Amino acid sequence: MIRARSLCLTVAFSLLFATSGAAADRLTDEKIRAFINTLEQAETLEGDLDQLNEEQPGSGNPSDMPDFSTIFSDSVNKMRGHEAYDRMEDIVEDNGFDSMEEWGATGDRVFRAWMAIEMESQHPQMSLEMAAAMDEINNNPNLSEAQKEQMRSMMGGASAAIESARQAPEADKQAVRPHAQALRSATQSGME
Repeated sequence: MIRARSLCLTVAFSLLFATSGAAADRLTDEKIRAFINTLEQAETLEGDLDQLNEEQPGSGNPSDMPDFSTIFSDSVNKMRGHEAYDRMEDIVEDNGFDSMEEWGATGDRVFRAWMAIEMESQHPQMSLEMAAAMDEINNNPNLSEAQKEQMRSMMGGASAAIESARQAPEADKQAVRPHAQALRSATQSGME
């Protein structure tokens, strides 16, 4: 059980910023750097964003995994109407994005590609580990059915994120690869 929970948490944190690839234009170095800059500058909104997260229904429930394939686009939608939206919009526009929607779609693509790169280099056996952890959950006599269902839900979200990353376009991965360290730095400083 501890191994399965640990794997769930590891996957959730490592995939926290995954994404979708809906936009047809290619990711350029300039656009990727601009996106990373917005992440760094958004740290000034940390208190407002924490408050927004607390106000969201279901926040804090570990079985409610976000849709990692659209996490930035979804964040834009959740921010609407909150005072942080206007401040974030200023940051986004100052970095060359035409709209919050463009920024969200770019972020989804960048993080989907980055997650795929990270999985390829650090976690090539993740699918096998996830399947083994799921078997361990299902066959554990010490867990109630409710506990098993909660853990299955967490694992399902992580599995969906892994599948989303596998589908990242090769061109996006090639564009993001030189920025992997900058993404690590930007996301780690925001989580501290």
